[in-house]
Amino acid sequence: MLQNTLEHETNSQARHITLVAIVAAIYAAITFVIQPIAFGPVQLRASEGLNHLAAWNKRYIISLGLGVFIANLVSPLGWIDWVFGTLGTVIMTSITYLLTCRVKQAGLKILISSIVVATIGMAILAAEFTLAFNIGAKGAFPSGSTGGIMSQWLAYYLSVVPGEIVSLIVGGVVIYALSKVIDLNK
Repeated sequence: MLQNTLEHETNSQARHITLVAIVAAIYAAITFVIQPIAFGPVQLRASEGLNHLAAWNKRYIISLGLGVFIANLVSPLGWIDWVFGTLGTVIMTSITYLLTCRVKQAGLKILISSIVVATIGMAILAAEFTLAFNIGAKGAFPSGSTGGIMSQWLAYYLSVVPGEIVSLIVGGVVIYALSKVIDLNK
């Protein structure tokens, strides 16, 4: 009996680690493949559609954070993207998980996730770009804004949101379909 319990716990932990690694690898691989359009103030990072997974299980917060960190190793912003890009992902996916952990309908989970990522997540990314530009970081890109910090932030925010929404819609369709055939909570 005790041996069966230990085997089940070991198998469960191995499954958890495997799923974390697989999702992180998929995120990083998609980003690497589309690298020319995955970075910058106007970007289409298709891997962002995977952010919806955090609405089903908190393990995906770790997966997505790790995937973003790995993908951002090739970012033109260097350490700024490694730190703030990863932190932004962990924050927005944690909020998504907390807001959806009691929600049962897949469509509502995806809607909540989309709102969190497009608002909070992209606000953090715009702040990261604003910081990078204002400290003169290597790889920083000008916002095109002639105003102060807030207008720079707004310019970056408005430039990243459209690509993010496209990624969230495509990812939402994929994750919704997946949720109908696989229990993403487990």
